[in-house]
Amino acid sequence: MITASKLSGFFAAHAIWCVSDGETLTPMLAYTTADGERKMERLVVADDLAASVAFGKKKLESNEMDANDAALLYDGRISLGNKKVDTIIIEMRAYFSPDSEAIMAVPYTPKASGRFLVHKPKLLAWKNCDDFDMNAALQSFFEGVDAHEKGSKIWNDCLDESN
Repeated sequence: MITASKLSGFFAAHAIWCVSDGETLTPMLAYTTADGERKMERLVVADDLAASVAFGKKKLESNEMDANDAALLYDGRISLGNKKVDTIIIEMRAYFSPDSEAIMAVPYTPKASGRFLVHKPKLLAWKNCDDFDMNAALQSFFEGVDAHEKGSKIWNDCLDESN
């Protein structure tokens, strides 16, 4: 899950860059190949976001791209306290451990509210990951964020750690 977390962090920064200007995030499937190449597919099914996410979940589950690690990223909403907030949902897989699954959320305040903000990521699921060091995976996630030049700049400039 360490390398999947780093991949996820890189594309989470990319997703933050995408939504920072007020646009809706097109769901994306990011993955690494056996030779270490990083790839990304934007998922568009008949201009239907829900169908695009469902399609991405099937691809993530089946690993038809024969990836080592993968992450599905899409725009969603989660509850924080007593309110719903916009968030980038990141579903991660490390295929050498096929039952393992981690899900993170990167909450953000949309630009339409007056000021774009990025809030502290939240770990939503850590299933069948007992063989992985959670702290090392989270550190790897942030290393991935830092590796995306434009996304990490926006992330750091707009970071609101109060939530």
